[in-house]
Amino acid sequence: MIGAPAGVRGDVGELTLLFQVSRILDESLDLREVVGPVLEELRNRLGVRIGVLSLLNRETGEISIEAALGLSALQRERGRYKMGEGIIGRVIETGQPVVVPNVAAEPLFLNRTGAIDTEQAAEESFTCVPIKLGNQVVGALATGRLSEPAASEDIVRLLSIVASMIAQAVKLRQMAEEQRQRLAAENDRLRGELQSRFRPSNIIGNSEAMRAVYRLIEHVAGSEATVLIRGETGTGKDLVAHAIHYNSPRAERPFVKVNVAALPDSVIESELFGHERGAFTGAITSRKGRFELAHGGTVLLDEIGDLAPHVQVKLLRVLQEREFERVGGTATIRSDVRVIAATNRNLEKLLERELFRADLYYRLAVFPVHIPPLRERKSDIMQLADRFVERYGVRRISTPAIDMLMSYHWPGNVRELENCIERAALLSIDQVIHGHHLPPSLQTADATGTGPPGTLQSMVARVERELIEEALKWARGNIAAAGRRLGATERIMGLRVRKYRIDPARFRT
Repeated sequence: MIGAPAGVRGDVGELTLLFQVSRILDESLDLREVVGPVLEELRNRLGVRIGVLSLLNRETGEISIEAALGLSALQRERGRYKMGEGIIGRVIETGQPVVVPNVAAEPLFLNRTGAIDTEQAAEESFTCVPIKLGNQVVGALATGRLSEPAASEDIVRLLSIVASMIAQAVKLRQMAEEQRQRLAAENDRLRGELQSRFRPSNIIGNSEAMRAVYRLIEHVAGSEATVLIRGETGTGKDLVAHAIHYNSPRAERPFVKVNVAALPDSVIESELFGHERGAFTGAITSRKGRFELAHGGTVLLDEIGDLAPHVQVKLLRVLQEREFERVGGTATIRSDVRVIAATNRNLEKLLERELFRADLYYRLAVFPVHIPPLRERKSDIMQLADRFVERYGVRRISTPAIDMLMSYHWPGNVRELENCIERAALLSIDQVIHGHHLPPSLQTADATGTGPPGTLQSMVARVERELIEEALKWARGNIAAAGRRLGATERIMGLRVRKYRIDPARFRT
């Protein structure tokens, strides 16, 4: 071929070059791994001194160097362009190749990388061709070499073919990246579904604090680890213990609960480990303890912080050796049980006062689970209240009552909330829980927006406010419609709304 580039000898040389490029591109889907060897092949067969592959980021509109030959890392970092900026930016913008026989005389050549010496610029040619996917330009392939004007058309043709081959690699890379992102998104979705699915049916609450508890239950349920459940009274520690057991391999075996605080010190040992006939006054027959009854299953030791010191020693042996003797007996009994302990006490302070054994504490606290108090998960209050409303046969809770429930600090946690709903359900005559049905502890000025409780005036005001809010809720914030429902004029309703500082807008959605 007349005017063929140096290193390429006729059609055979071109085919050899294209075959080598094709072979290199087939070796990996990672564009960074294959472009370097492709540029190296161009140097060996075409005599290029500099080779640059630039790609366009559609989101930012920035063009950056993806791979380069003959450029340092710093020079590559400098090679950033906007659409239409410099030769590379112009080629990507127009989709047309550009050949510059003498870069020194070309104003579009910015030499931003600094790779071409100013003394050599007059002898340097620069060729840049677009990389296209269909009609879309995704990047550019550029080479710099000693000027050979006669070979410029052949260089453009060959680089255009190589660019089209690289475009397929770019497409595969994009497809692989899209697939990776889809898989990552699918994994995140499935992980989220699994986390939302693993919500024990006996526990109510969807706050972030409770989701953290669900994740802990999921992690520990399938193991044999001893669990220490901590939390204030009424938070539902026994429900978490049930969830751990019934989601474990021991689910078909017994679940035995022992409230340590409810048993006198004189009988706690017998309750846990059993006794033989005649072991003490009243022991007329032998009796199995809770650990024997729970063989193969789980024992919940509730209020473990109240366990008597002399029983703590025997419990430690059960945890370590899985064996014990009945009270008054000599035969060693082995029992395969999983121990879950629960407490609302500060065990660390009990350790300092030497009321709780340190070795037992560390045996119990293998996997601690903290149940947050209700005041730290306000978003769960109405979900819990709705469940209790359904349980006690009430249709709904009025808006003022909801406000009172949400503003209260709930020192008794979920148990106190359930008791409040049960009490209110008994007082309700219309299957609706109103604010005046709630206990006096919730009847505060802040919660009701009234004066001091207990006076006739304050009680009338509270009921009036509640009726107005209920009517506004029914009328979706329309004062006139709410007034008609209550048999009052729009003016009277407006005066009452201002008096009680009620915002009708809150009822419009």
